[in-house]
Amino acid sequence: MPIEPVDALRRIAFLLERHRESTYRVEAYRRAAAAILPLGEAEVRRRVQEGRLREIAGVGSSTSAVVEQAVAGRVPDRLAELERTHGGPLVDGGEELRKRLRGDLHTHSSWSDGGSPVEEMVASAMEVGHEYVALTDHSPRLKVANGLTAARLRRQLEVVDAVNAHTGGSFTLLKGIEVDILDDGSLDQDRDLLAQLDVRVASVHSSLRMESAAMTRRMVAAVRDPLTTVLGHCTGRRVMPRKGDKGGEGRSGARVRPPSEFDAEEVFTACVESGTAVEINSRPERQDPPDDLMTLALELGCLFTIISTDAHAPGQLDFLAYGCERAQRLGVPPERVVNTWPREQLLEWARP
Repeated sequence: MPIEPVDALRRIAFLLERHRESTYRVEAYRRAAAAILPLGEAEVRRRVQEGRLREIAGVGSSTSAVVEQAVAGRVPDRLAELERTHGGPLVDGGEELRKRLRGDLHTHSSWSDGGSPVEEMVASAMEVGHEYVALTDHSPRLKVANGLTAARLRRQLEVVDAVNAHTGGSFTLLKGIEVDILDDGSLDQDRDLLAQLDVRVASVHSSLRMESAAMTRRMVAAVRDPLTTVLGHCTGRRVMPRKGDKGGEGRSGARVRPPSEFDAEEVFTACVESGTAVEINSRPERQDPPDDLMTLALELGCLFTIISTDAHAPGQLDFLAYGCERAQRLGVPPERVVNTWPREQLLEWARP
């Protein structure tokens, strides 16, 4: 079946991202798609016929071959190859739970350290079948990730409103943040602004080697805060090098990292008592919480936001499969997974 050139380029980028390929390889295809999109089908076809396609800034030899083959009515060779090698299931298991998920509550855009604009993340979320996604870019303290000041976050909320006006109710982009848990357990953003959001994922990103008792107090204070919706990647561990994110391959943060030490029973009990959900972070390099802590949280009665992908690129939205496999294998009931809930039920629960 013929495929439009822009769709072919975007699909190639998506498949590369879901397999954690290097960012520079992905960006070439997304740049080319953005370059030819405003030209329209007739102009792209004319340039192909005249051999002038590569005069367009952002279109190189590999991407022009994709466009030329799509214009000729063929499935581009590069796309066909990736569908064979990268298009299958990411993991065996978890399929039934994955079918019940309605959305994702932890994603990043180019407003902080994500690799794609909000609009591209939304388009891909709709293509994978989501009903809603929370946009949760970082908070101010995380300068290395271009965290959002209060002023920038307010501007982003206007973008979210514009996106939702465009989708017309078929999809909802939820207003959110991944807010840093500061050393004293407070949240790194203006509280009045946090109260305006739909979803607040609170995560530890600094002082990860803090002594266990102090880390426990810090996390308990955060999850008991009425503004905290979700406890994000609770141990902070990294079980394999970080790949496939903007800058991720070369940063010191890409290394393997041990989990933080804290009293998990005390933290998870506080989550149960406050109604704060525990994130099952599906990124392959995180797999956080570990299986033993997931089992403990389950036994204590925690809610889970499963599965949050912590996606920093559109193709990473498919990382849900990894979290679903773990959760289904460990016996997490779907009804305790908040992103299996309809949007209105989710928003009612998440309201401070």
